Amino acid sequence: MPSRSNGLAAEMEAVRTLALVGASASGKTTLAEALLHRSGAIGAPGSIERGSTVSDHDPLERRMQHSLNASVLNLVHAGTRIHFIDTPGGPDFLGQSLPALEAVETAAIVINAAIGIEPMALRMMTYAASRHLTRMVIVNKIDAQGVDLAGLLAQIQTAFGRECLPLNLPDAGGTQVVDCFYNREGHSDIGAVDAAHRALVEQVVEVDAAFVDRYLEDGDVDPAELHAPLEQALREGHLIPVCFVSARTGAGVAELLDVIVKLLPDPTEANPPDFLVGEGAEAQPLRALPDPSLHVLAHVFKVTVDPYVGKLGIFRVYQGTLTRDSQLYVGDGRKPFKVGHLFMLQGKDHVEVQRALPGDIVAVAKVDEIQFDAVLHDAAEDDHVHLAPLDFPIPVHGLAIEPKRHGDEQRAWEILGKLVAEDPCLRLEHASVTNETIVYGLGELHLRVLLDRLREVYRFEVNTRPPRIAYRETVTAPAEGHHRHKKQTGGAGQFGEVYLRIEPLARGAGFEFVDEVRGGTIPGQFIPAVEKGVREVLVHGAIAGYPVVDVRVVVYDGKHHSVDSKDIAFATAGRKAFMAAIRGARPIVLEPVVRIDIAAPDHAIGDVTGDLSVRRGLVSGTSNVTAGTVLIHGQAPMSELSGYQSRLNAMTSGQGRYTISLSHYEAVPPTVQQTLVGQHQVHEDD
Repeated sequence: MPSRSNGLAAEMEAVRTLALVGASASGKTTLAEALLHRSGAIGAPGSIERGSTVSDHDPLERRMQHSLNASVLNLVHAGTRIHFIDTPGGPDFLGQSLPALEAVETAAIVINAAIGIEPMALRMMTYAASRHLTRMVIVNKIDAQGVDLAGLLAQIQTAFGRECLPLNLPDAGGTQVVDCFYNREGHSDIGAVDAAHRALVEQVVEVDAAFVDRYLEDGDVDPAELHAPLEQALREGHLIPVCFVSARTGAGVAELLDVIVKLLPDPTEANPPDFLVGEGAEAQPLRALPDPSLHVLAHVFKVTVDPYVGKLGIFRVYQGTLTRDSQLYVGDGRKPFKVGHLFMLQGKDHVEVQRALPGDIVAVAKVDEIQFDAVLHDAAEDDHVHLAPLDFPIPVHGLAIEPKRHGDEQRAWEILGKLVAEDPCLRLEHASVTNETIVYGLGELHLRVLLDRLREVYRFEVNTRPPRIAYRETVTAPAEGHHRHKKQTGGAGQFGEVYLRIEPLARGAGFEFVDEVRGGTIPGQFIPAVEKGVREVLVHGAIAGYPVVDVRVVVYDGKHHSVDSKDIAFATAGRKAFMAAIRGARPIVLEPVVRIDIAAPDHAIGDVTGDLSVRRGLVSGTSNVTAGTVLIHGQAPMSELSGYQSRLNAMTSGQGRYTISLSHYEAVPPTVQQTLVGQHQVHEDD
């Protein structure tokens, strides 16, 4: 750990980082404006309605009046620089909000006092805990009419744990807050300050036996002496502070800034990030030390690509000191790039800085090699260092996209690639079976925003349609296949004969190709051609035109001709032998089944669960989110969920929300398989 007498170390310790996360409409962007204004970073707070906020600077965000991107901001309060990230609250935009957790010490879960705890708040609290971050809860809109703040605090403790304790309490009808960490006396709107103070101190001293003894002897401990045990309690999740604010009126905003500076951890006090060196099971933990004198380690948590400005890589420095003219490597790249300009971001504004220390969030522009999740470093031995991967939800909502103008297919692919590079929850693929370019996202809104950007930012017009469901084919029994390919024309002939057997593998195991040919019946140089023929079937399907998965193919015998045997002959023989084996192996079609979580008013539970059953879905359980709202957990085939949000809106009067993620593949019902196979046969005949 760097010495606190060192000038750079002292500068680094005067840094705080946090991400504002939580559900849409919790007031994160308005809170960001209030923090910037209170610190003097901006002259007046912006308005979402007027499109004048610092963080929501994208034209689409201003038009839609809610955040779509993570926006990096900073301010200085009481001599401390606070880097914070305003994140979108919609579940469709987890690709923006989750990476923000990689760049900060503290996750601040913002809750709308008028609505209560929503699924997104629960989700972000869980993600933050999995990354060992300090967590805090900010209750916003405490001045809203009819709010039950005492009841909400009880709900927070039920949902997140009894370790959620208030650092301050609302007072005077939500027009101000009262400190209950340093302050021992007074009253608030939801209880006595003394009781809240005692609960806080008792929770903090529990992590240090010496302080427990003092507390039992003296009946209290001076909070000014509790810095070390407080930071330990925050690191261990033994304390999750709760703060009350009204971003609209400013109540509690100054106090929140003081809490961030005085009580939240600096880069030297928080849990270290989960860096790994090496790949897969052989990867070993690597501890990044927040020491400005060591070699550089930084992590790229956000990339933006502007058609006019170029690529911007935004990253958090964890170790070492970055300056202009630094030479940095990107991951395992062998060619370094030179840092020409180093920027600190304030929304859309880029403010050039001379250096960045551990804890700083900065950016470099026009470096094409930078990719999301890359580790930047200046030492060759760090070329295999990476962060433990985040558990992103799998994008399964798809749209088939084609340019309106014939001949623009390559340009469409390039532009879509740039947009997908900005969001780890977007996926672009070319479906060779249907010759479709498909973009997958987390929901309908996610993909609609992508299309808006295509049109408004890149001026590129496309046609869209639902893609074919990503069915798969597999086999359920062992079987053997044989084919002799013999072709004789006027010139050289073709000859190849293949015997193989196939057997099913466990679901998700993929494909195995095994060569058991003995005695040279198929010369070794032709085995790759046999595998090529087999893989053609894997791609194009055998019974319904969908990729074949979870099968082992063993080639064990064959024949060749010294003159007429060629690669093409054995590829053809391998393909047709594999097809013959599949026909005898009880082939089935698999369909994607997704996990679905539906938040709905409690009065609509019966309608929602009944509708899910009609869609071949299965309800696995329910949980209470807030009073009046229930989270329904279940599974359903992806093919049954086309246009589901519209159906859910009708059943819940527009109050329902759902998220999905891929669960597994399972066999389709026989009637569905007959339909799919029949459609494929008609297509093949045509």
